[in-house]
Amino acid sequence: MEWQDGKIRCWWANPKNERYIHYHDKEWGVPVHDDGRLFEMLVLEGFQAGLSWECVLNKREAFRLAFDEFDLEKVCGYQEDDVERLMKNPEIIRNRRKIQAAVKNAGVFREIQREFQSFSNYLWHWTEGKVVHEKGKTCSELSDKISKDLKKRGMNFVGTTIIYAYLQAVGVVYSHEAGCFLEK
Repeated sequence: MEWQDGKIRCWWANPKNERYIHYHDKEWGVPVHDDGRLFEMLVLEGFQAGLSWECVLNKREAFRLAFDEFDLEKVCGYQEDDVERLMKNPEIIRNRRKIQAAVKNAGVFREIQREFQSFSNYLWHWTEGKVVHEKGKTCSELSDKISKDLKKRGMNFVGTTIIYAYLQAVGVVYSHEAGCFLEK
């Protein structure tokens, strides 16, 4: 595809959506070690289940407002009235099971932080701090292992496909396609 700026990008990046272009060019595949951003992306990837990433990305700012900027302690403290508040917010994806999973997962995320000193330490220990380069997959042995461990710890909406997309988003797995100007 011919892009207006002359750069070639991965097939999935919508050339008509500036948010998506920015996400592709500046965020996707960039290694993340900040627990706040790791939590945000884990929640957003869970909301993507059954939907397109573009749909979630277009609602990202609304999600940030609705979920108190993904402040982990605040989300851990959410009660049923918070779930109802989120269910009434037309700016986000209003799926009760996904909202409840985000709250439950926040508590598990915090437990993992306590055990590993940070969620980043937990996530990156699976690859010994190294970025995995692979293309054309929707899951892997790595995403299988992490998914299984997160489920065992009590998280929901963390199946292997969701976790693989998460690993790509936060740069643990680098998957820019052949021909993409960001391919390494």
